[in-house]
Amino acid sequence: MERVGVFTCSGCGIGEALDIEALSNAAEDPKPTCTASHPCLCAPEGIDSVRKAVDEEKLEGVILAACSSRAKQQELQLDRAATMVERVSLREQVVWSHPPNEEDTQMLAEDLLQMGMAKVTRAKAATPTSEPVETGVLVVGGGQAGLAIAARLTQLGVDTLIVDRWPRIGDNWRRRYHALTLHNQVQVNHLPYMPFPPNWPTYIPKDKLAGWFEAYAEIMDLNFWTGTEFAGGSYDQQAGAWSAALKRTDGTTRQMRPRHIVMATGVSGIPNLPDIPSLADFAGTVLHSGAYSDADEWTGRNVIVLGTGNSGHDIAQDLHSHGAHVTMIQRSPTLIVSVEPSAQLPYALYDEGPELADCDLLAASMPLKVARKAHQLITARSRELDRDLLERLARVGFRLDFGADDTGWQFKYLERGGGYYFNVGCSDLIADGEIGLVQFADIDRFVADGARRRNGDTLPADLIVLATGFKGQDYLVRRLFGDDIAARVGPVWGFDEDSQELRNMWMRTGQPGLWFLAGSFAQCRIYSKYLGLQIKAYEEGLIPPVRAAT
Repeated sequence: MERVGVFTCSGCGIGEALDIEALSNAAEDPKPTCTASHPCLCAPEGIDSVRKAVDEEKLEGVILAACSSRAKQQELQLDRAATMVERVSLREQVVWSHPPNEEDTQMLAEDLLQMGMAKVTRAKAATPTSEPVETGVLVVGGGQAGLAIAARLTQLGVDTLIVDRWPRIGDNWRRRYHALTLHNQVQVNHLPYMPFPPNWPTYIPKDKLAGWFEAYAEIMDLNFWTGTEFAGGSYDQQAGAWSAALKRTDGTTRQMRPRHIVMATGVSGIPNLPDIPSLADFAGTVLHSGAYSDADEWTGRNVIVLGTGNSGHDIAQDLHSHGAHVTMIQRSPTLIVSVEPSAQLPYALYDEGPELADCDLLAASMPLKVARKAHQLITARSRELDRDLLERLARVGFRLDFGADDTGWQFKYLERGGGYYFNVGCSDLIADGEIGLVQFADIDRFVADGARRRNGDTLPADLIVLATGFKGQDYLVRRLFGDDIAARVGPVWGFDEDSQELRNMWMRTGQPGLWFLAGSFAQCRIYSKYLGLQIKAYEEGLIPPVRAAT
């Protein structure tokens, strides 16, 4: 590339520790087309100045000498498809790790800038092409499921690409409501190959997870396209490959020809919006729980939360803690279990000392009938431990259940993906009357200022949060691949009583080259291993593309 611009950030202490003018002049062979510095390159006016220079100078390549490539990915998006961007980490690799204003520190910064310049100038400009890009495996979704299977396949030497619609790795957690944390403990939730540090909190906050996802993708050397939405695909039976359409944030569409597609979008993907005709008469704000982010703007105002699963309770508690007046509407009986110790009983083995791999092997080895019996015993013990709380909830009219055949929350998750709550305080607020409770059967209709009850009273509301869950993978398959492939695959998730396995999960399906991975962190870690081995075996010709009928 001949036309290259160098743009240096002087913020975050970089300008105080380095001679920015000398640094900008360090790249001399070849000399850049233009150079500039900005006090905050990641600010809108900073990146806009880079975009303006790209357009005016017709730059083929850009060097951003600022922070690490893991940081400020969204803020430093250039949105110029034909321009190569190289990030030079002055903040982390130089300023934050070396003494300021010393000759060696300045030389290190200049060396890094010159290496970045050499990399860009020696690169060949991309030639636009309509030819589809070939890859072995296309992983759709960059959460714990996508990262886990991509890491497994990369270690097995299978060419793999993750695509995710969010602009930054980890955004599927980062953009969720502020109070969100994992409800099971840190020792259960490690990703493959890289356990969390031993000093991490027992219940990991969502922003800490998001940052870990970014670091994980870089350290595990995973191919990851952010800002890329999988728009659908069709299968060429003769070629044994997919034609997959990928929509980029710059408005372009890329075609790919992967041999395999792994749907790693999770059990919870598309919001399930209930058909309540009178909801349209409500004059306030209506949000699905997936779009809820912050309680600050609802302080002192009236809120209705429709739904009593984990998200509904968490959001209700978050709103209450910020001074909102919250009423929950219960649509169906809900399983309640205290986050400690009751909800952790199924994971007791992970807290007792065996190696993680041994715990995983034991967890995966349990037959379905044995697992059901074990969870019946766990549920019975949980009910004893939580008796006082459950009785208090029953007294205020909260309808309880304990899963099919009293198998508890784990089987509710495996069979329907929800319908339970790990109590971290919201159940106590309901039992004490701090958060209101109304049964959906007692609601006559929604009106402009809230919900009118059958007795004529109105529950006032400025906001209604629909904590009504998400559609299953079946819906997504039909939308992205069409009716024929959806019929060939059949139901996804929930148990097949004949095979005693989750339907179409972590295994070959009725559609060659289409795979599914979803579930908790533990499930994604455990079963990504077996899914990765199956894909590798198929690539090596050791197994047929479709599982034999049982």
